[in-house]
Amino acid sequence: MKKKLGLVSLTLITASVLAACGGGGDEGASKKKQTLIISTFGLEEDKMQEDVFKPFEEKYNVDIVLETGTSSERLTKLKSNPNSTVDVIELSQSNAADGVEAGLFEKIDNSKVPNMDNLIDSAKELAADGSGPAYTLNSIGIVYNTKTAGKEIKEWDDLWDPSLKTKISIPDITTTFGPAMLYVASSHKNVDLTSDDGKGAFEGITELAPNVVKTYSKSSDLANMFQSGEITAAVVGDFAVPIITESNPDVAYVVPKSGTYANFNTININKNSKNKDLAYKYIDWRLSQEVQEKTAVSLNEAPTNKNVVLDDETAKNKTYGEVAERTKKVDSLFVNKNLESWINQWNRILNK
Repeated sequence: MKKKLGLVSLTLITASVLAACGGGGDEGASKKKQTLIISTFGLEEDKMQEDVFKPFEEKYNVDIVLETGTSSERLTKLKSNPNSTVDVIELSQSNAADGVEAGLFEKIDNSKVPNMDNLIDSAKELAADGSGPAYTLNSIGIVYNTKTAGKEIKEWDDLWDPSLKTKISIPDITTTFGPAMLYVASSHKNVDLTSDDGKGAFEGITELAPNVVKTYSKSSDLANMFQSGEITAAVVGDFAVPIITESNPDVAYVVPKSGTYANFNTININKNSKNKDLAYKYIDWRLSQEVQEKTAVSLNEAPTNKNVVLDDETAKNKTYGEVAERTKKVDSLFVNKNLESWINQWNRILNK
């Protein structure tokens, strides 16, 4: 009889402990940990862990598994694997548009993402068709070594200066901002890119080619290229500016007064995800004021949540305020329609 009472007592105690662990609060109290697989950029992973992933894991009692790589690499991987276990994928605007067109993503139910109501107008417009919302926007500018350039660089046209022969690097066309370089080159030729399917742009790229010592796929590589003296100037997305300027105090960043080209980074849910409810929670988390206030500082991400207000120091090197006002749109659908032929032309000119 004593043994039986002992077992009952033990069972009650265990149940009480479990109840205590599971009570109190948040949705993170489920008995069994879920796993959420997130496909994302590999930039600043330590800071992402600290400010985005770990707090979400604790809040919702979940283990996050990451798949990292460039936006185009990860989209291609998802396209080629109908059995992919990825739940959520963070992509550049152009790649996201490609994925939407290919039918890879869940149509977003705004009612499951309360923070969608707090997005800036341009981000709302981007997601109006049910596409995944934008959690940040960024744009391109010019980084250059003020000591070795021999001149002040202010505008896009300065990149064509013969004094910069074999001294600059630009993003490869397959990267997030590669297509924006075609807009820059087309503007250099005083032609609208969409009016001639890129003919003028490639004339501009051909003229720029003697100055390009290397195209790059990962913006983080530029820090080493500046350090070694391999390059004097580069075109880069503003999200990567701190990595480059922190490693070399002589490197400055400028956004031309003539304007810049914007990209939104978006979050979509794989239509085959087995964890869609949790995926929705992650999207709402990424759009929250709480998270975007942190990532504005640690990850140099310009906020899309209109409730986030940045001080002057935090707003520096971001697509925010005055810079955001002079951004120009990249037509992702137009780019995607022409990209295959453009890649071939680009490689013949720059990647021989």
